[in-house]
Amino acid sequence: LAVELTLGMLPHVVLTVVTLGPILAGVATPTEAAAVGVVGTVVMAACYGELRWARLKQAVILTAQQSSMMLFLAVASNIFGAVFTRLGSATLMTETLVGLPLPPTGTLLVGMLLIFLLGWPFEWPAIVFVFVPLLQPAIIALGFDQLWFAALIAVNLQTAFLSPPVAMAAYYLKAVAPGWKLTDIYWGMAEFMVLQVIGLLLVMLHPPIALWFPHWLYGQ
Repeated sequence: LAVELTLGMLPHVVLTVVTLGPILAGVATPTEAAAVGVVGTVVMAACYGELRWARLKQAVILTAQQSSMMLFLAVASNIFGAVFTRLGSATLMTETLVGLPLPPTGTLLVGMLLIFLLGWPFEWPAIVFVFVPLLQPAIIALGFDQLWFAALIAVNLQTAFLSPPVAMAAYYLKAVAPGWKLTDIYWGMAEFMVLQVIGLLLVMLHPPIALWFPHWLYGQ
């Protein structure tokens, strides 16, 4: 069983290393590495005998839809940010957050709670492109590491993704296993959500957990 599991995971591990390795080594841009990943995925699908024209067409359409959404959000968030900054709202929000009668950690907790609540009705691209830039000036003013803040947001969004009452992950799983009840899925995700919250608290209390690898990788 262990051998079969290892052999089953090996192609995916190789594809991940081939895709992310050139980016971390600085020999390829993310776009170039993504192209390598696409080619590797097509080759893997062909080796498994799962390469079909219908599936390839569906993958291209979904990729075009998601890429269009991401580009639209990027353009719209830049326009929104420019107007927001021009009106002085960004400065006002920064001064308001920094001026709260709370220690810096308390202000950070308020920001994390806001991100968590936004993770229920919004998908992560909208939060990352629109809402996070609004909090970033305050985080910089409070002296927090931006890379650490980004790691907190990533873990926080994953926690919100598993959290009722919305819990988008539950609905995705429900679509795959329609015979399961949502209540059973919620209870099954509860233990993973607890682990996510513990992980978030650990990263907040001990930033080197999230920072040691990038610092080691880039010699900082």
